[in-house]
Amino acid sequence: MMSPHRIVIVGGGAGGLELATRLGDKFGTGNRVIVTLIERNRSHVWKPKLHEIAAGSMDVDAHDVDYLAQAHWHHFTYRIGEMTGLDREAREVLVAGYFDAEGRRVTQSRRFGYDTLIISIGSESNDFGTPGVSEHAMKLETAADARRFNSRLINAAMRANAQAEPLRPEQLQVAIIGAGATGVELSAELHRTTRELIAYGLNRLDADKDLQLHLIEASSRVLPALPERFSASVLALLRKLGVTVHTNAKVAEVLPEGVRLADGRVIPAELVVWAAGVKAAAFLKDLAGLETNRINQLVVRPTLQTSRDDDIFAIGDCAACDWPEMKTLVPPRAQAAHQQASHMLKQIKRRLASKPLIDYHYRDFGSLVSLGKFSTVGNMMGGLVGGNLMFEGHFARLMYESLYKMHELALYGFWKVALNTLARLITRRTEPHVKLH
Repeated sequence: MMSPHRIVIVGGGAGGLELATRLGDKFGTGNRVIVTLIERNRSHVWKPKLHEIAAGSMDVDAHDVDYLAQAHWHHFTYRIGEMTGLDREAREVLVAGYFDAEGRRVTQSRRFGYDTLIISIGSESNDFGTPGVSEHAMKLETAADARRFNSRLINAAMRANAQAEPLRPEQLQVAIIGAGATGVELSAELHRTTRELIAYGLNRLDADKDLQLHLIEASSRVLPALPERFSASVLALLRKLGVTVHTNAKVAEVLPEGVRLADGRVIPAELVVWAAGVKAAAFLKDLAGLETNRINQLVVRPTLQTSRDDDIFAIGDCAACDWPEMKTLVPPRAQAAHQQASHMLKQIKRRLASKPLIDYHYRDFGSLVSLGKFSTVGNMMGGLVGGNLMFEGHFARLMYESLYKMHELALYGFWKVALNTLARLITRRTEPHVKLH
């Protein structure tokens, strides 16, 4: 009797969890394939939603996915832990021991054997070595980060409302470094939620007078990776909301009470969020001799196999995958991770059947940026509409929400998504629109 083919997926983000779910549904009930997902967290939240959790406009408990339950329902194995190394000769993934919040050991360090390994650990912010970022700025890379920021925001407002002395220059000032999609969406979401927060009884504060949001961008415009007319529309709306936008503003240092720019200006801020730059995890660099690029992404061939090992694949933000049509790399977007997870399902089927693998081709469906209840703007790329069409308003908002629904459908199926959506709508009518704890 042949031993089962061992598929190990490292990283339970958008691509990794979708792939584990679909592989489990396809192969998990038989004895031919064993699917194992290794992830350091206990639950999953779709990363593009983190700015809503940070602002308090989304209750993470209503949207997170429990890995252990998902694995049980979809016939794959979940093991908690963080990948620390790789033994390519023995074909084993090295995973560190897991400790709880009180420092008690939950699991020992372990090794997991594989026949096919898919690395899908996503990306993290790149602070480019800027002084003070690790000490004084927050990043939104996990749900825990977003919750921590939300807690600090609420505490800052309560502190300011209760104190007898005048506000210090940095109090209730928020500086967001990086005017990409995350920074822009967080700015708009914070504008709304901070005003709702104050309306719940913090009557000594004036939202328009006391609260100030600063969006800081090193390049000449917001959303520099998107078309210029896209940026102009978003900039106009941000200014209408009262967000102070600083362009051509390179950050030299993050201070305990603000941000110092390269030109010497200091922007006072009680809360600083670093939302600029993307890189893959540092441990991927020179991982068992696998090829990486300058931001630690694993270099992959068109088949999504790593360039130096046919048994190891990489998908999502941690993969440096060519986009020949644009002469660049596939961008770190949720739609790319979703597409690559779908492609990997086909690759696994072909691999098990000893058929040649097929190349992955990225399809750019455009970009969408949500500015909360105020607006959503986006563009469709030529492959869909025969040109580059910009749109905004309710239609753009519907498309933005549909991206999340596609992710949920890949994890749950139609009926559970429909029931969950209905339950959230009902709950929304009976609870505060801003998370207050």
